[in-house]
Amino acid sequence: MRRVLEIVSQGSLVLLVFVTVRALYGPARLPDRIPTHFNAAGQADGWGPPMMLLIFPVFAMVIYLLMSRVSRFPAAFNFPVRVTPLNRQRLEELALSMIAWLKAEVVVFFTWLAWSAIGAARSPEPHLSPALMPMLLVAVFSTCIVHIVAMFRAARMTPQR
Repeated sequence: MRRVLEIVSQGSLVLLVFVTVRALYGPARLPDRIPTHFNAAGQADGWGPPMMLLIFPVFAMVIYLLMSRVSRFPAAFNFPVRVTPLNRQRLEELALSMIAWLKAEVVVFFTWLAWSAIGAARSPEPHLSPALMPMLLVAVFSTCIVHIVAMFRAARMTPQR
């Protein structure tokens, strides 16, 4: 499953770069001033130049690279349970799975946000769906909770020495 999530993350990064470059340099150019900030209701309340869209692929790439780098050192992770030689492998697998899920969720979110922001910039009444942020929060917190609960179960099922 981690392999599939890695493909989703990388595919989203490619799509994000493509969408951003096409919006900035493609045939359907953006206006000189685009919405750069939206309030909780999804209404535009900040404006700036189209080059501000570069923030999305840059942040997504930095987060992707940092999470990829961190996942190379599972032995250095802090776990919410006692780690023993018997449960270490399972806990590391769960932690790596959680990182893969979070990485995919964040990169997909940035892609969706960029796509929505570009659509808002081309709209006469710019707005974003107010569901964007709550959906991200639910996805991220659900992923963390599910994996942490699985870690507690893994620690409880492993016989202690």
